[in-house]
Amino acid sequence: MTSRKRPAFGVLIYFVVAFGLSAYFTFAAVQGDYGLFRRAEIEAGEKALRAQLDALEVRVARMENLTKRLSDTYLDLDLLDQQARDVLGLLRSDEIVIR
Repeated sequence: MTSRKRPAFGVLIYFVVAFGLSAYFTFAAVQGDYGLFRRAEIEAGEKALRAQLDALEVRVARMENLTKRLSDTYLDLDLLDQQARDVLGLLRSDEIVIR
């Protein structure tokens, strides 16, 4: 009697399934919603938002300074004069307007 070796389909199927699962999880780790590329996008967005926040904080600090300079407790006459000219269009009596 000759013994024939049967192909090991069980082992082949096991390796195909294992390879498929590992390929899927590798793809998900790189491209998925929580993958490496998404993390890089989030970090780049965070840097852009931090830069925008810094610019806004500078603008707020400037506005707070101007508000303080026009308050009742501390009045900057030069700033008051500039605002009256810009907003109200006021002039001194000795000035000449050229348009």
